[in-house]
Amino acid sequence: MDTKPHLFNIAGVIPPVDENDGASRHRSPYTISIITLIELFAYTEERKVILDGLLRYRAELYKAGIVTGYQWLDGSFTTDIEVLENRPPNDIDVVTLFHLPNGETQLSFLPKIKDLLTPKLTKLNFKVDAYPVILGQNLTYDLIQHITYWYSMWSHRKSDNLWKGFLQVPLNYEEDQQAITLLNCKGGIE
Repeated sequence: MDTKPHLFNIAGVIPPVDENDGASRHRSPYTISIITLIELFAYTEERKVILDGLLRYRAELYKAGIVTGYQWLDGSFTTDIEVLENRPPNDIDVVTLFHLPNGETQLSFLPKIKDLLTPKLTKLNFKVDAYPVILGQNLTYDLIQHITYWYSMWSHRKSDNLWKGFLQVPLNYEEDQQAITLLNCKGGIE
């Protein structure tokens, strides 16, 4: 077993704000690379399987033309669930905030990739509980509501409403290739 990350606080979660300075701009979501995600979280076999699924999911997004944006990552995967609930994580929660490919509209593109945005299917195929948010639109009431919904949902743990943080990982095809190699070196799925 690899070493558990040191980013969890005493409550077993990623802190929502830099604990040394509550007014700090260093707060959730914390931006890290996909390589750092592998380095931090590939410390059990179950987590390696989930990370492999996330990388395969991201590869499918790239194939579909989703190449710019980022993902917010959360759920039991981003907590010390093995200690908190004596179980491994089942999946990783992912909101992909992305720009539509050139020449596509929401009406033309979303039906083409609906299987990559349907949580039931992405959980089954990739161990990813996936949700989309399209960037580059006018800042509408609905878009603001959508983004604040996810932020408010992920800023607290469901079981006890404890404040917690989550992660942001940019979409980056080249770094994903390095992350695949790194995961395989850690004994990930090939």
